[in-house]
Amino acid sequence: MDDFIINALLAGIGLALLAGSLGCVVVWRRMAYFGDTLAHSALLGVALAVSAEMLPIIGVALIGVVLASLLFWLEQRQDLSTDTLLGIMSHSALALGLIVLSIAQNQGANVDLMAYLFGDILAVSGEELVWIYAGAVLVLSLFAYLWRDLLSISAHEELALTDGVSVNKTRFMFMLLLALTIAVAIKVVGVLLITALLIIPAASARLYSKTPLQMVVLSMLFAVLSVVLGLVSSMQWDVPTAPAIVLAAAVLFFASNLVRAR
Repeated sequence: MDDFIINALLAGIGLALLAGSLGCVVVWRRMAYFGDTLAHSALLGVALAVSAEMLPIIGVALIGVVLASLLFWLEQRQDLSTDTLLGIMSHSALALGLIVLSIAQNQGANVDLMAYLFGDILAVSGEELVWIYAGAVLVLSLFAYLWRDLLSISAHEELALTDGVSVNKTRFMFMLLLALTIAVAIKVVGVLLITALLIIPAASARLYSKTPLQMVVLSMLFAVLSVVLGLVSSMQWDVPTAPAIVLAAAVLFFASNLVRAR
């Protein structure tokens, strides 16, 4: 196989391991809208990184951390509901990102907006591959460290608090892990499709899982299989790769439901 296909496969697998594991907690805690908010804000991170002549993944990670911190602080004030705050921050960050990108383009920057919105996995370079796997190792290590606390707060936050779990700290740390995951994902599936890759494999795995750990493992497998099927479909029928990956995940989900029903 050509080098660009191998790089694309490795990048997709790295993201699949992240999305499959963290996606389980997203499903348990019903955080899909939060994932969307972080994904939309990633475009602002790209715009700022392009303007500062940095790697986009660095800008996305920094903006994701800032947004997660801001949301965590606003939630403590309890003036507005979480979904209202997410709606405000999501669209504000997306609008600001588009404006900053437009200014950067007017100043001569070469920005492929479609690549950031929908990913460009076939153009992943060796340097970007290193960043993807460095981020994956960091996120999965912290995820394993927080595993028991995440299970506790996903089951019942008040009981977790009485058991001595630092609920706010755990929630904040998971927000940061999601932000880093989206930074890794932007080159693979783009800011508009990452939430699907977080949710769909986890939803498929939930149908067959009897324990939380089993669900995480199966979710990773479903995510990796989605990446492989999406890449093969893209090469076979000459369709966009990132949407093909997400569609493969959706097909696996509906097929899993049919198998489960029978």
